[in-house]
Amino acid sequence: MVGPVETAMAGGPLTPAASAALAGTLEAIGAGAYVVDDEGRIIAVNARAEHLLGRSAAELVGHDAHDLLHRGPQGQPLPRTQCAMRQAFHANRAAQIEEDWFSHSDGSVLRISWLITPFAVGDAPGFTLVVFYAADHPEGLAPQPQPASPPLTELQRLALLAETTTRLTSTLDVDEALHRLVALVVPRLADWAVVDLITERDEVWRTLVVHAENDKLVQREELQGPMPPVPEESPMPLSRALRGVSSTLAGPQTYQGAPDSGIAVEQRRLFDATGMHSAAIAPIRSTRAVLGALTVGRGDNPADFTPEDLPLIEDIARRAGLALDNARLYQRQRKVAETMQNHLLPQMPGVPGLEMTVRYLPAPESSQVGGDWYDAFPLSDASTALAIGDVVGHDLEAAAGMAQVRNMLRAYAWSQTEPPSRIVERLDGAIQHITDVTMATMIFARIEPAGDGHWQLSWTNAGHPPPLLVSKDGLTSYLTDGHGILLGTQSNVSRPDATALLPPGSTLVLYTDGLIEEPRQNLDEGLNRLRQHAAALAHRPLASFTDHLLRRVRPVGNTDDVALLALRVPKT
Repeated sequence: MVGPVETAMAGGPLTPAASAALAGTLEAIGAGAYVVDDEGRIIAVNARAEHLLGRSAAELVGHDAHDLLHRGPQGQPLPRTQCAMRQAFHANRAAQIEEDWFSHSDGSVLRISWLITPFAVGDAPGFTLVVFYAADHPEGLAPQPQPASPPLTELQRLALLAETTTRLTSTLDVDEALHRLVALVVPRLADWAVVDLITERDEVWRTLVVHAENDKLVQREELQGPMPPVPEESPMPLSRALRGVSSTLAGPQTYQGAPDSGIAVEQRRLFDATGMHSAAIAPIRSTRAVLGALTVGRGDNPADFTPEDLPLIEDIARRAGLALDNARLYQRQRKVAETMQNHLLPQMPGVPGLEMTVRYLPAPESSQVGGDWYDAFPLSDASTALAIGDVVGHDLEAAAGMAQVRNMLRAYAWSQTEPPSRIVERLDGAIQHITDVTMATMIFARIEPAGDGHWQLSWTNAGHPPPLLVSKDGLTSYLTDGHGILLGTQSNVSRPDATALLPPGSTLVLYTDGLIEEPRQNLDEGLNRLRQHAAALAHRPLASFTDHLLRRVRPVGNTDDVALLALRVPKT
């Protein structure tokens, strides 16, 4: 199935990883399934759909699903205004029909049952999933007597599993994945959901207890918290699930006897506090370890769970385990990368007569490490060097390149008493020959007292956004002089220098482009936004000025990291 999906995605909005996830999701559905885009064109099908419709993926993908498949009971073309599936598609809502008709490749009419639901692939919304059975096929849904609390039909179960896979695998945040998990099972399967997780230190933590109340999910924090250790031989349901043994049914009576462990005591308290009369408990496992347990319980719903319910709950818990394991690995990688970044970025020196503060914000969707950097260090002639830069990339390679550039700059600046432009020319020539850095931007400056409370700034700009100077009264100006081409172009052109006086009480802001750039907006809009908020914040202490500036100016949905260096000349 991977082949047809990849063909359908060519040139589309999905990444290869999202396309692969879509392929796996469709093949995991035991009924016919296909996905359409926002115009109703089929972009992916599974093998079961190909078999039921008698058509290959190549004959389905790219076609309008309504025109190709939807028919009346006698095989006549179905007007779009009379098509229930088409109406649900345009309304972007879920719907289900027990009897409808699709066109088969041999000219016959296939009686089907279908379910349609909006569908996100990775972070890309705007798709619709269609799951269908041939109603006359042995796998079709036979009418069943409806009890007071009807169970999910097979079609609904398959749709729930498909939604579980897509919703849980489309986030790499552990907390978000857990909240999505409980929202999937409550109130569809139960009115209570409990998640117990095993931490990396082999401690059990009752992470979530959620109850459905008046169409809302209410978190019962008083029932959450640390749990006793998992007993090695206990036959009790939660203890077995946390050892990865099996899924089990449980009720208040299960824990009414003498407790064999602290976990049994907590389970009795849980049943007493929630009023659950029936529960199903399944282990949450990854391919490598047991991560915890999922408990779904019924209190308001009078129907008890039965052994027939356990396979579905086990399947949901298994998919949750894979998603949680991926999210944990990602967060562990982010933590390692964050530690590396903190060690790569330097501590700021104390400069008598100046205030200075720095901030680094990683790209939200990256590995918490990238090529944006700042630096400040004393020079051999008693002045102070300032630098801000951006090496192309958002990964460990970019961070390594950033460290090389910064260290080379320090060496050249200390050993060569020359204007900033000459230092950067030497650096540019060296980058081309002794590093793997392809391109980078930077501002390199030196600052020194100029008398009467003023400070003199000398700088050169290698393709970087211009520094912003803010007076104590909120007047702003961008220092656009000294601008040259970025590093790594191998052009060997001379670079310009520029100078400016920083008056008492003024603030200088050096920043990287992640602070001002936003998709589908020109750079001037971001520069104007930075100027406006910097002026409004000029009266604040420097640390507060910097923090509020980042919160106000950084674009919502920013996908780039941000480095910022701000310094202030004291008022006389």
